[in-house]
Amino acid sequence: MLRSVCKARLRVFGQCTSKYFQAGGSVKKIRPCYGVQVLHQTRVASSSAANTLTKPDMFCFQCEQTKSRRGCVTVGVCGKSAQVAALQDLLIYVLRGLAMHASRAMDMGLYESADCDLFVRKAMFSTLTNVNFDQDRFPEYIRQAVEYRDSIRSALQKAYENTGTPFPDVLNQGPAVWKPEKGYNDLEYLENEGHEVGVLEDQDIYGPDVNGVRYMTIYGIKGLAAYSVHAESLGEDDPLVSKFILQTLDFLETGDEADRHDLGINLQKALDVGTTNLRVMELLDRGHRKMFGIPTPTNVCTTPKEGKCILVSGHDMVDLHLLLQATENTGIHVYTHGEMMPAHMYPGLNKFKSLAGHFGGAWQNQRIDFATFPGPVLASTNCVIEPLKSYRERLYTLNDTGVHDVKHIDLHNPKHMASLLEHTNSLPGFDIKTAAKYEDKKFVVGFGREVILQHAEQVLQAVQNGDLRRICVIGGCDGSEHKRNYFTNLASSLPTQTLILTLGCAKYRINHLDFGTLGDTGIPRLLDMGQCNDSYGAIMVAKELAGALDTDINSLPLSISLSWFEQKAVAVLLSLLSLGVKNIKLGPVMPAFLTPGVRQALEDTYGIVPTDIRHPDDDMEDMMKGL
Repeated sequence: MLRSVCKARLRVFGQCTSKYFQAGGSVKKIRPCYGVQVLHQTRVASSSAANTLTKPDMFCFQCEQTKSRRGCVTVGVCGKSAQVAALQDLLIYVLRGLAMHASRAMDMGLYESADCDLFVRKAMFSTLTNVNFDQDRFPEYIRQAVEYRDSIRSALQKAYENTGTPFPDVLNQGPAVWKPEKGYNDLEYLENEGHEVGVLEDQDIYGPDVNGVRYMTIYGIKGLAAYSVHAESLGEDDPLVSKFILQTLDFLETGDEADRHDLGINLQKALDVGTTNLRVMELLDRGHRKMFGIPTPTNVCTTPKEGKCILVSGHDMVDLHLLLQATENTGIHVYTHGEMMPAHMYPGLNKFKSLAGHFGGAWQNQRIDFATFPGPVLASTNCVIEPLKSYRERLYTLNDTGVHDVKHIDLHNPKHMASLLEHTNSLPGFDIKTAAKYEDKKFVVGFGREVILQHAEQVLQAVQNGDLRRICVIGGCDGSEHKRNYFTNLASSLPTQTLILTLGCAKYRINHLDFGTLGDTGIPRLLDMGQCNDSYGAIMVAKELAGALDTDINSLPLSISLSWFEQKAVAVLLSLLSLGVKNIKLGPVMPAFLTPGVRQALEDTYGIVPTDIRHPDDDMEDMMKGL
């Protein structure tokens, strides 16, 4: 739909934005002043070099916190070094070369590799914001990508030779043939190679509008890949997901020349990411329920218990399950942190006595939370921050997370698990006096789609009676940006005739507030549905209610306020747009990778409302208008 509606308009936008780089005459490498739109930054070593424009140390604009709302050019606001940024860019480049071969091998019936599929998704996941800061890990990802690519290439060459068909020229250039001339151990060399294949280089080819949308597609794939890795760990997979990833990466590199430069076609590719992400979230939803049971409303204890302890942050319920099994009846208490709070809603996890409660708040507070926790801390997935010295020796990374010089372990490895428990027993844990200082905040989680839909008749009756005038979804990612107070203020301003569904770590913006219950129904006005991984549940609730009212999602008394931060949120947003959902309030700021023209097109087509130009009271009044 977006392609047909916006195609002509977006060509005009592309022409209009070109005027931003025509000023200045002799300066040819200047970027417009928005989004990708950063200068090819000048690095002045002396006065004689003052007029020389060179590449910045790095360029990254994939997350919400990006520097000056344009792009990080010296070090990431997340803490990512310029070297890690370049290695990640090089990894994505080589993965595109792998995809070029795999896509053609699929067409010829030569490709079937679950190992390669999983590797691609895990490698994409490793480049997500706040996942892996360890520069020593990326050469191995790059090496494996080249090995998989060359193995597929060999099979392709034999097949073309057997049929007498010339080997495609496109597979003899760029990422299809790149290899490290100096090997994989020379980090400085690999970093320099990465500088040649990043965002700014692609912008030289495609221009800011098209390039921004192409990177929205890449970032959506990163989020989709992360969700897919979670689902795979739960035993749920669909080879069509990997096929889509590989074919889309191939299109970005070798699709028809006109199509690759067409803004409407690229926007449709981004929406296709959203459609595939719905399938991935369905797999993840099913995997959690098969392994751990149907979510149940559960009170979460936030007062620590005396004794030895381990803290688990991130999203991976399988890692938590392994740890709970290993610590049961050992006297070691396991606590959740950040997005792991919803673990308490699953019967298959909550049954363990060693699951003692929840400690701390959202991911961005971990430097305070981890520093005061008296035991080891495990970072299972994204949302790890470069640690302080006070807890660096107690931090462990798992899976595709990484921090340089921080212990990396695999909980499936008995030796690693034994070492972790030994370390736990060597640390003090909580004593009675310290534990007593923490207030029990009485959080309630577990209002999954099954629980809400069990009360669907009651909810629909409340709508008909006027007791329920609006359902508001306020969820997504949290972060340190002060503009995220918008979501707190919006929730606080909503009248009592509203239900609030929340999920993701954005819950920490509102779950400390007392919203009471909906009239005399006994239904809490704030319903915590779980992690950002549980977004599928919220979508299913909306679809079921729309079906019961014989209408569509956009005609429901439903408002969505989405707090975005990283690439999982990009994937979720694209999923909502692929369903045709309109009037989403998105913040705290709009993505820097979308130029003003593209943002305007999305606002015109889907009614997306940027929250940074709005007051929550005005948005509340708009939501309730006419109801």
